[in-house]
Amino acid sequence: MEPLTELPSRRLGSVTVPAQGLGCLSMSSFYGVSDRAEAIATVHEAVDRGVALLDTADVQGLGEGERLLGAAVAGRRDRVLIATKVGLERSPTGEFLGVRGDRDYIRRRCEGSLRRLGVDNLDFYTKHWAAPGEHIEEAMGAMAELVGEGKVRHVCLSEVSADTIRRAHAVHPVSVVQSEWSLWSRGIEKDVVAVCRELGIGMVASCPLGRGFLTGGISSVRSLDRNEDFRHTLPRFTEDNIRRNLPLVERLRRLARRHGITVAQLALAWLHHQGDDVVPIPGTARRDHLRENLAAALVELTPEDLADIEAAVAPGDVHGERYGPFLMGLVGN
Repeated sequence: MEPLTELPSRRLGSVTVPAQGLGCLSMSSFYGVSDRAEAIATVHEAVDRGVALLDTADVQGLGEGERLLGAAVAGRRDRVLIATKVGLERSPTGEFLGVRGDRDYIRRRCEGSLRRLGVDNLDFYTKHWAAPGEHIEEAMGAMAELVGEGKVRHVCLSEVSADTIRRAHAVHPVSVVQSEWSLWSRGIEKDVVAVCRELGIGMVASCPLGRGFLTGGISSVRSLDRNEDFRHTLPRFTEDNIRRNLPLVERLRRLARRHGITVAQLALAWLHHQGDDVVPIPGTARRDHLRENLAAALVELTPEDLADIEAAVAPGDVHGERYGPFLMGLVGN
């Protein structure tokens, strides 16, 4: 079947992929209750519209995210690139416990991911963050073994420092670094982007819509699911910080109107213009949001447009940390 949307191509290391992927986090956890049937239909439509990169993790829904994605890609395996992650630990009740990178743990978790996804190999396998002082070389050695056994095609890292990327890449080539990157999370621009480009590593931008804030649909804490929404634990989503960050969205809304597009499309289009080695993976469990997001890959912005967007939301304008102290201590090591 010909794709319904003709997406541009991007390079992630040695792999050519469509310019936008699909993050599957909200399909199983963290953002409230989702409709499983609608989530699977969203994956199906994404693939039909030309999306190939489908991103999940073993901790999403404590394994349910992988099971759902496995069900959704059954019969479509040859049309998709499956990415999942290992290393971030949660308890059976969902509490975050820390990060692991020991060999036996990675090998055991890889087998579990393959089983839940119902596949023989993973296109992209990502070491999920790094603990302070972690010996990343051990994790990369385990990943290299999995590549040699045909269980993993490409090794990736997530939310790590430039130094960790260099050390990891010396053990086994890193194909992709996945980090939160959006108009209100620009920390990787300081050094991670530069080292990735020096080493020929592609970049996957997770949370490209600021966990929903850059859609323009959040105006207060009441906009979030009252019981199941992970954002209640994030400093940027306190009532005070939402109020202080709302003017940023209004500035973007005025710019979006110039192009006849939504705030979300403008924010994604900005990322699409950051380089042909950058692939955003906006997450959604709904087909209408999927269509809106994919249209952003076709938006043309001039250098003047990009300057206006960056002036509207400068890095120092955003109020609140991405995570609380415990999780922030696990980012960027």
